[in-house]
Amino acid sequence: MTSSAAFLRSSLLMLGLGILLLLGIVGYSLWLVEVNRSYSDETASLRRVRSAIIGVLTTVQDAETGQRGYLLSRERSYLAPYDKAVADLPARWKALEENLGPRPDYASQLDELKRSVDGKMTELANSVSLAKQGRFDEAYALLGTDAGLRLMNHIREILNGFLEHTDDQLRVVIERQLAAADNLQWVTIGGAIAIITVLGGAILVIFQHVRDLARAREEVIALNAGLEERVNERTQDLIRANQEIQRFAYIVTHDLRAPLVNIMGFLSELETSLKPLTAYVMADEHAPSEDDIREARLAVTEDLPEAMGFIRSSTRKMDALINAILKISRDGRRKLQPERIDVKSLIEASVASVQHQLAEQGGKATISGHLGAIVTDRFSLEQIFGNLFDNAVKYQMPGRPLTLSIALRPHGPRQVRIAVTDNGRGIGDQDRERVFELFRRAGEQDQPGEGIGLAHVRSLIRNLGGDVTVESELGRGSTFILTLPTDLTKVFRSTE
Repeated sequence: MTSSAAFLRSSLLMLGLGILLLLGIVGYSLWLVEVNRSYSDETASLRRVRSAIIGVLTTVQDAETGQRGYLLSRERSYLAPYDKAVADLPARWKALEENLGPRPDYASQLDELKRSVDGKMTELANSVSLAKQGRFDEAYALLGTDAGLRLMNHIREILNGFLEHTDDQLRVVIERQLAAADNLQWVTIGGAIAIITVLGGAILVIFQHVRDLARAREEVIALNAGLEERVNERTQDLIRANQEIQRFAYIVTHDLRAPLVNIMGFLSELETSLKPLTAYVMADEHAPSEDDIREARLAVTEDLPEAMGFIRSSTRKMDALINAILKISRDGRRKLQPERIDVKSLIEASVASVQHQLAEQGGKATISGHLGAIVTDRFSLEQIFGNLFDNAVKYQMPGRPLTLSIALRPHGPRQVRIAVTDNGRGIGDQDRERVFELFRRAGEQDQPGEGIGLAHVRSLIRNLGGDVTVESELGRGSTFILTLPTDLTKVFRSTE
């Protein structure tokens, strides 16, 4: 009786400690997740602020570029950038006010910036109007007052200050987000160690209590072995998830930084290109030299358009990367809707969406095996096969008709296995795991896209309790192997 009471007290103590520990780990983890979410929201907001700032700056610069080109060439076609900038400026300014207005650290200078922008646009409009009337000498005289130059310098000073302030804030937010991710990793590892320690204590108490009871001892050992195996599986899942968070944070900061570096570099080129233009325009009392004229024309016709094109390209690249991240984030938060699905019928429908592309090249698709119905989320499964089939079409081997082969079969009592094989370009050994990372692509980069297709596939299938791997030989084709549980609702129950 005393031994049973001591066992009961020890068991209750271990149980209480375990519950408190789990509650603490879950609570702190949820708090860290919420912190990461708030950092992500702030990062997205700052990206919008930065985009709005650059939008106004590039628009005013485009207007000035069109005006200068028209005055230099006296050709109306050079007014296209000016006319477009004048049309775009109200929307760009509205976006700037909406993004900067709620932020006191920017709002205090908005009125001053507005006056400078209005003054600059008025000066540009006056000079263009005079030139359209054929009064080019008066237009040049207006430029010679340097009023427009002072306004433009003031606009750049304010907007560049905004950009520097925004970049500083972005760096701080990203550093905090990475710190929160590191904390989550250590909490997970520490929690796993603590759980194993508590389990070890519980096992010791149990063995002490059933030392003399052979049959009970065997049952406890078997139960403990199964429990420890499940704990190890969950620990490995948590470690893998943390490693993916670290890789994701590195990829995001690295890939988003590249367009920013390009933008800053070509802004410097813009400033350099303005020097010969300034020398040309400022030559008031004497005729500019042939070198000044040649360099000014070179800046207007080549340097400035090239720099603007690269800046716009980098901005579009950044926007595409951010949209890709948001897409995967939204799909990860979507509530799954388990239902009974005939996998073969679903795959046939997905194949039909690319059938015309296969037929154009003389290709074909075959489906073998049978699985019957499984309980899973239809939308996720359609997205998975849609991405795999689109990739197969996109990366088929030139000059060789594409052949798709989909093999279905059970995989143990609770899983199914689906192998999608193509005879496309294939994937090199060094890239087989890399292709599942966000923004990472393998082989020749001759197809459009941001490198999120296979990362999206892996994210979706893991949300369904499954996984995806690839076997491939360069130049011969690839086989993507998908494993899925037969009943998604049982996966939910087993993880609760």
